This record gives sequence, structure tokens and C-alpha cells, in this order.
Amino acid sequence: MHLTRRPAFEQLDALDRREVSSRELTFMHLDRIAARPELNAVVTVDMEGALDAATAADEARAGGRAEGALLGLPVTVKDAWETAGLRTTCGALDLSEHVPAQDADAVARLRAAGAVILGKTNTPSMCQDLQTGNELFGTTPNPHDPTRTAGGSSGGSAAAVAACLSSLDLGSDLAGSLRLPAHYCGVYSLRTTFGVVPRRGHLPRPPGWLSTSDMLAPGPLGRSAADLDLALGVLAGPAPEDAAAWRLELPAPRHERLGDYRIGIWADDPYCPVDSATGAMLERVAGALRAAGARVDHAVRPVDLVVSDRLFRSLMFAGSSAWAAPESYAEEVAAVEGLSADDRSAAASYLRARTMRHRDWTLAHEERQRLRQQWASYFSRTDILITPAAPTAAVPDQTGVPAGERYITVDGRRRGYREQTTWLNLAGLAHLPAATVPLGRTDQGLPLGVQLIGPYLGDRTVTHLAGLLGHVG
Repeated sequence: MHLTRRPAFEQLDALDRREVSSRELTFMHLDRIAARPELNAVVTVDMEGALDAATAADEARAGGRAEGALLGLPVTVKDAWETAGLRTTCGALDLSEHVPAQDADAVARLRAAGAVILGKTNTPSMCQDLQTGNELFGTTPNPHDPTRTAGGSSGGSAAAVAACLSSLDLGSDLAGSLRLPAHYCGVYSLRTTFGVVPRRGHLPRPPGWLSTSDMLAPGPLGRSAADLDLALGVLAGPAPEDAAAWRLELPAPRHERLGDYRIGIWADDPYCPVDSATGAMLERVAGALRAAGARVDHAVRPVDLVVSDRLFRSLMFAGSSAWAAPESYAEEVAAVEGLSADDRSAAASYLRARTMRHRDWTLAHEERQRLRQQWASYFSRTDILITPAAPTAAVPDQTGVPAGERYITVDGRRRGYREQTTWLNLAGLAHLPAATVPLGRTDQGLPLGVQLIGPYLGDRTVTHLAGLLGHVG
């Protein structure tokens, strides 16, 4: 197997064994990027910067200074993360010339660990879609079928890792932006526990803002669960302003053996039904887990999916209004005032959420905290919850379809476009760690996998079980 196709941890092992230099490995990845222009996954390539970093890594190893968990490893970064001296656009035309003076905190951690940043991966404009395309760079198709979407908003990230253009990528996840593309493209991903990785320097909040969404979480994409755990060790830690006093030590996995795990499986729900291929895969997973000795429970639900999803969307829309232009926000406020009290349409719900008063947000936040308590109670007797990652495998690309006319099809039934992330929104609302794990293919050859949701701060339990599950799924 060509070295670029191996997981990140194997590439690092090859570097440590001096089987390849970082410059050689970097050139290999740059060649792969150049050879796959149709993917449009890496939209800004930093050849000079990458080769300089690779040379520095090689010199460090030669001088016996092989420090840094990612020393010499070529990686990419989602174009929503600011990178010092390297264009960061978030797929937006008005940011086409934006070159930050400072790295995002998470990017700085990659560099401090010795990573070689090859370039930036494509995202929909301002991360505002479930597929990846924008006027600045165009569309990133699914690497397994160009008629299908790579997902969004970390679609370029997932496509780059799946096509072996990059060994690892730093993505981000609010409404499944990391996990949906990973599921559609057949790679591993980890949405970290909210707050364990600093988020300063992430767009679409305007450049220079110090805050971002209260449900956004950074996370890695890789080709193995071990890659996720490796990246977690680099990224996790207190924000720079807290580092003088706080330390972070994530708990070890709850168990060592698969047979010792207590696993919940939530395979389907009338609110967001899954297709027959996804249902059959989840049944196979449940059988394999039982055969391995794990305790599997299909009955207990930690929360109500309808309540959780509606609350998530309200809080997400409310948070997104922070960076709206004053004129457009004023128009939304005026539009809400003109709504009738009995208007319960999706458009009306969106406008009400976008313009909710602080008192209403506080009440919604209190409801979120109560749901988090329900999750904590659930995880006191269960180690991991397995759910669908999405209702189906990758759906057809709908870049040219107006947003209001988009939909997905589940076993021939027309369903809402945003149902693609309903299962993923469970973890985002409750600030929980969650991974997507590829476990097979559909009859059409599209990747198919599951989501693992773990307890608060249980990131290493999630990555550990992801690794075990990959061998039995």
C-alpha cells in the first residue's frame, strides 16, 4: 500500500523509522492533490510553507530533537480556521483576500506538534450548508461518486482525507458539519466535547472575533480511530487565557475489552426514519456486539428526539444571528412582528429563533441544561450510545437546487433536507463527544457508518470503542 494511503499513525511510524523523510512524504501528498483537481477538496495549497515545515521537521529528527506528536506529518485544515500568512476565506467572496496575521488556537497546536500544513480544504460559504460548494471555489463532490455530495460544511476536509490527499484534517462541527461529511465520504471523525479544544479563530464569526457559537466544537478527520485519538492528544487542552491555572486530563476509556462495554443502540425513530440499508447495518452491528460479549440495550432512550432537535435548531438559529448585518437583522425583526400567532411554519420558526429575546434564550438554555442532566443520568448506566449517522448514505448533490426546494429520499419517501443531521444534532445540543465510524458500503458502493455518542468528557471512551467497532462492524 502506498504510504499516502496509510493512516496517519502509520505515516508517523514510517517517519520515526526513517523509512521516508517529511519532505518526501509532503511531496507525495502535494502530488496527490495536483493529480485530483476534480475533487476540488484542497482549495488553497501552501507548497512553500509546507516544504519549509517539512525541512524543519527533518532537521529536527536528524539533530535528535524529534519532539512533537505530529512531527513532519502532512495535514490539511478546513478553510474556516484562520491560518497565519495563509488565505482563509470560509468559502465567502468577501473574504477572498483575507490573510490572517495569527493562527486559530487549534491550528497553532497543530503547528506546535510539528504538523506540516499542506493547505486549506473547501467549505460552503460561511459554513452554511450541508453540502460543500461556493462561488469562490466551486463544488467538492463525493470522492466515491461525483453525482453525490461530500456533505458539509467540512466536505473538503472529508474528501481530502478519503482520497488520501491528506493524512489528517482539522474540521469543525456545529450541526454535524464534521460528522456528516465523514459519514458520506467513509472516514472517521470526532466531534470533541464542547470546550476541550479552543475555538478562537474560527469563522463564520467575522475575522477578529474572540467568541463563536456555543455549540461549535473542533475535531479531527482521519482514516482510523487511532488517528482521532492521536489528534485529540494534540488539540485538547485549556485555551491560552486559561492555561495559567487550568489543566485538562481527559479520562481513560471506561473499559479495555469490547465485552465489558454497556452499549445503547437507538436504531430508528419515527421523527427521522432511516433507510433499509442503514437499519440492516445497525442490526448487524448489534449482533456483532452481542457476539463479542457486550451488553446491548435497544430500549432506553436518553432524550426525546423531537424535543432535542427542535431545541437545537432554535439555539443554533439564535446564535447565527450574531454576525448578521444590522440592516438584514432589522428586516427579520420587522418580519417577526408581522407574523400571526398561529403561524407554525418552518420559516416562521426560523425567524422567531433568529430574533428571540434574551429572556427566551435563557429559558431555552435552561431546557438544554435539563436535557444534559438526562444524558448524564443515561451515561451513568450506559457507556456509549450508537445511532445512525444519517438516514442514508451520501445523497445526490443539490448545489443547483434552491434551498427551499431541496429534499432527501429515504426508501423512496421524500423527507426534509435538514433531516440529514437530525441524529447528529443530539450530541451538539448536549455538548457531548461523538464520532462517526465507517462500517461498510451500500449496494451502490457508497460508504455507510454509524455515530457513537459518549458521556461528557468521555472523548477517549468514544475513540477507543470506535477502534474496537471498526474490527467487528
